[in-house]
Amino acid sequence: MNPLDQMISGGPPIGFDPSKISRIGILPRYANDEWKMKWFDVPGFNIVHAINAWDEEDGKTVTLIAPNILSMEHTMERLELVHVETGIITRQPLSARNIEFAVLNSKFMAKRSRFVYAAIENPMPKISGVVKIDVLKGEEVGFRMYGEGCYGGEPFFVAKEGGGEEDDGYLVSYVHDEQKGESRFIVMDAKSLELELVAEVKLPRRVPYGFHGLFFDALLHIQRLLRGTRKTKPLRPDMET
Repeated sequence: MNPLDQMISGGPPIGFDPSKISRIGILPRYANDEWKMKWFDVPGFNIVHAINAWDEEDGKTVTLIAPNILSMEHTMERLELVHVETGIITRQPLSARNIEFAVLNSKFMAKRSRFVYAAIENPMPKISGVVKIDVLKGEEVGFRMYGEGCYGGEPFFVAKEGGGEEDDGYLVSYVHDEQKGESRFIVMDAKSLELELVAEVKLPRRVPYGFHGLFFDALLHIQRLLRGTRKTKPLRPDMET
């Protein structure tokens, strides 16, 4: 990371040093000191944002989902560290698109998950759409482009209340039409193959392109307001911090 390169010369803040080898560190969940950390060399694997990781049932495999943004292909990969004791590693490309800022249903964080939703960066660094990837099958299963001259920010997954399946929910994001000078808040059906647009709201002013998004519902908002005035019990168990 070298933000000065971007500030002085207009170049990217992230660079790649081919003389060095990328490594991934795995720390056991209940480790009581740093000496239990294990490091694995993964040449050519360069990530900024990891999406998800989990332990497989055999107890010897850790699966990591992340975009390899500094590879020539800008490929999203499923990286499996098989037999953690030996360091044997396998890698499986999931998408050849130039994608980043991927999200998933947060209920499946650190658990075996199937779907991720990633921003399509085309042309770089603008986000022109979103793609849905089945990481277990290793293929794209849906996408939506925002249209000519329209670019957005990071998508965010909002689980449908009472939804029983992992992709029961919505993708939300901001999109700006550079030709019309209009910004919109859009809602997409995360389950549909076309990521069908189910709602959009024209906004009264410009929303700048950003990196990350966050969604919280009305109950969580009320909980946070109350915490600022007095001690309360959480409205829902998942609001406990």
